[in-house]
Amino acid sequence: MALLDKLLKKTIRHGSLTVIDPKGYPTAYGDGSAPHIAVRIHTTQAALKILFDPQMAVGEAYMEGTLTVETGTIYDVVDLVFRNIGLTPLKYPLSGVTERLRTTFRRLAQFNPAGRSRKNVAHHYDLSDTLYDLFLDADRQYSCAYVMDPSDTIETAQAQKKRHLAAKLLLKPGQSILDIGSGWGGLGLYLAETGSGSVTGLTLSTEQLKVSQKRVAAAGLSDRVRFKLQDYRAEKGLYDRIISVGMFEHVGITHYDDYFKMVARCLKEDGVALIHAIGRPDGPGHTNPWITKYIFPGGYCPSLSEVIPAIERAGLIITDIEILRLHYAETLRLWRERFEQNRAKIRALYDERFCRMWEFYLITSELSFRHQGQMVFQIQLAKRGDAVPITRDYITAFEQAHPLAPIVAPVTDYSRAA
Repeated sequence: MALLDKLLKKTIRHGSLTVIDPKGYPTAYGDGSAPHIAVRIHTTQAALKILFDPQMAVGEAYMEGTLTVETGTIYDVVDLVFRNIGLTPLKYPLSGVTERLRTTFRRLAQFNPAGRSRKNVAHHYDLSDTLYDLFLDADRQYSCAYVMDPSDTIETAQAQKKRHLAAKLLLKPGQSILDIGSGWGGLGLYLAETGSGSVTGLTLSTEQLKVSQKRVAAAGLSDRVRFKLQDYRAEKGLYDRIISVGMFEHVGITHYDDYFKMVARCLKEDGVALIHAIGRPDGPGHTNPWITKYIFPGGYCPSLSEVIPAIERAGLIITDIEILRLHYAETLRLWRERFEQNRAKIRALYDERFCRMWEFYLITSELSFRHQGQMVFQIQLAKRGDAVPITRDYITAFEQAHPLAPIVAPVTDYSRAA
């Protein structure tokens, strides 16, 4: 415990954290200011794991109940730690070794051929429909919303997100649109309705595909919208518009050239593409190991310095980049609050360990955006420099001309029948 004591003294400089060790002895860290938080580590084994690999071990200890919060909440604990760490990497006894190993082998961890990609997607997205109904909006938009006012509900913020994306696509009637990573179909249905065009959506989740197809039939859009269980690399069509929201994080750095070459191959000469994904602020790195093991196997949030060279090699032109900073923090807050409201129902679906796992995922994700510089980038791409206007006024003009649209065939009406 002496080494853990040393680590905590170096890490917690502001606020107050009391750690109760396995023998019941409390030790205080910080400057004595608020907030005042206390945690208990129940076993020596858990303490040693936290000392030598806190990125993995804290989440596991909370899931397993070998770390409990005595005063405050787990949100308070993570918030205090992340505020103290900020953008500075946490230094612990094996940090140099584990960081080098994880960075060295990140390409292997992110090696996502088609078969492995489908397995990774199923790990997360083929969970119970009811789970997603209990914390997402009725369109099941499972990506960063566009929060324009602190009072926005998750429904309003997600509707604003879809409109913002549509504005950047410069939709015109009759266009063909490819949606890479189409989820439960909400964005594709919205684009088809708003732009009066045709949409092809690609997903690797069998459960998402079933729901999407039900929604298309219910909306009466089967003549213009279709969803396929297909890897992006297999797509051969040619499209006026290509969009990908919340999918690029699952591509893996080994496959960035494949991804953007596919976009270039499938985009018409006067077409426009838009990529919306989570990014890191501090250059190339690796995914948090706990997130990789329990939440998103094969996933990685890249830095722009890793993405832009692949875009250039594919012969595409970047026509606009927008950075959304705290929008995802607010999105995750809204999801987390809804998750807690429905925790008893989610516990009945799975168990308390699952609830703690999912709670820890939502909390650490939110606070990484609040305190550690995590952001979302929207990169608009084209093959020609004149494919979009030379000012960004068209985005505002579109949003002002299009009131927020109701959800097309709300997913909760059709998920049970899937």
